[in-house]
Amino acid sequence: MKIDIAVVDYGMGNLRSVSKAIEHVAPSARVVVTSDPQVVAQASRVVFPGQGAAPDCMREIDARGLRHAIVDAARSKPFLGICMGMQVLFEHSEEGDTACLGILPGTVQRFPPEAMHDAAGNKLKVPHMGWNDVHQAMPHPLWAGIEEGTRFYFVHSYFVQPDAPEVIAGFSHYPFPFTCAVAAGNIFAVQFHPEKSQNAGLALLGNFATWQPCASAPAAALSGAACA
Repeated sequence: MKIDIAVVDYGMGNLRSVSKAIEHVAPSARVVVTSDPQVVAQASRVVFPGQGAAPDCMREIDARGLRHAIVDAARSKPFLGICMGMQVLFEHSEEGDTACLGILPGTVQRFPPEAMHDAAGNKLKVPHMGWNDVHQAMPHPLWAGIEEGTRFYFVHSYFVQPDAPEVIAGFSHYPFPFTCAVAAGNIFAVQFHPEKSQNAGLALLGNFATWQPCASAPAAALSGAACA
């Protein structure tokens, strides 16, 4: 049976809310939550959500035999990473000194304590939790219908530092600018939670459900270019 969208289950994500949000915006699609690498491989599109800590995430991915399926999907089909599912696409995380999937060049760093204060000198909490403005750093089909500066919901203590600035698709401030969305060929990944971000999040998920990346812009090329 054809699987339109696979939501990767490695035991660390709010998968029900993600799958239900996708089903809401793509009611005709067959959406499957799965930890089976073969099902991930068969799906036309893959969503890679996640919560928790990077060492646990990588351990569970390998324990379920999902590493190859995730890497292959990120290189070959429309792929959406969410939160931890964005961070582990990069090479290394400071969290637990963890080697990640290495699909995108760059690192994951913790919000530095010495920088965490607002303009008035008030201390900012880590994790960064709640609604924050997202600024679009490039045009992209997944931003369609979403206004510049729209607020999305965040919960995280770490942020990505891409080596290639051309993959940065969006950024937010807490209190300094940090990358909160990346795009490379058939990959789009976000630090915020679209499934918790009301209408804007549903719009992004709906855009993903119909997105057709350029065949000439594979993720390996690290190009943010993408077809509508």
